[in-house]
Amino acid sequence: MAYSPCPNDTFVFHAWAHGLVLGAPALDVTFADIDVTNGWAERGSDDHDILKVSYAVLPWVLDEYALLPCGGALGRGCGPLVLTREAGLDLTGRTVAVPSERSTAYLLFRLWAADVVPGGVGEVVVMPFHEIMPAVRDGKVDAGLVIHEARFTYQQYGLHRLADMGEHWESTTGLPIPLGAIIAKRSLGADTLRLLAESARASVRMAWDDPEASRPYVREHAQEMDPAVADQHIGLYVNEFTADLGEDGYAAVRGLLTRAAAEGLVPPLGPDALDFV
Repeated sequence: MAYSPCPNDTFVFHAWAHGLVLGAPALDVTFADIDVTNGWAERGSDDHDILKVSYAVLPWVLDEYALLPCGGALGRGCGPLVLTREAGLDLTGRTVAVPSERSTAYLLFRLWAADVVPGGVGEVVVMPFHEIMPAVRDGKVDAGLVIHEARFTYQQYGLHRLADMGEHWESTTGLPIPLGAIIAKRSLGADTLRLLAESARASVRMAWDDPEASRPYVREHAQEMDPAVADQHIGLYVNEFTADLGEDGYAAVRGLLTRAAAEGLVPPLGPDALDFV
């Protein structure tokens, strides 16, 4: 399995990764940035049966992978932000750094820009998300699309929040914000896929039941993140949708990918593409 070193993933998968989930398959974990895992999914990685990816990449990979109904990241009030050095900057023709052109953040940004930047933004530059805020601060790009813990730390870089992609999405759809998905190879078979989903759900519940158990694992992989920021990160991104997508979660995913397909940003989904076994 491959997932990010971010606190929400290490919190959610701590129990499973450490063999604490009774009956769950043993995991060999690779840590990777989500732009990397998106690429592995698109290419059909031989090294990873389970991947944490952006919901935005699903239209390209659902022939080979099934979406698990748990373990991912959806929520409210947790959307990506557009940051600038100058408050209220007009983004028409401006250079914007994004974490991935296959990311949910990028889809939300393009849907937002279509509504509020009628002249269109300029060049889009892809860079690792931890490099985006320094690039905006140093004037290398005009604006940056940020995710994860940057919601809590951008003011330390002297930056301004131009817009919240999640607020725009929620106000126009009423749905939660779909960010990160857990997918597994369909070739594993229906029984194994169901076991993987049960294992992920059990791992989530164990993390909630004993939050302290995962703390060393979270800290080990959170790099230099302040522990308080890591706790905020977990509190925001690990919620009821992590345990079960449910009706609203599936509606959010379908809504995002349907709107993105209408804008020509992704291929259209088949009618049963999101169905689990």
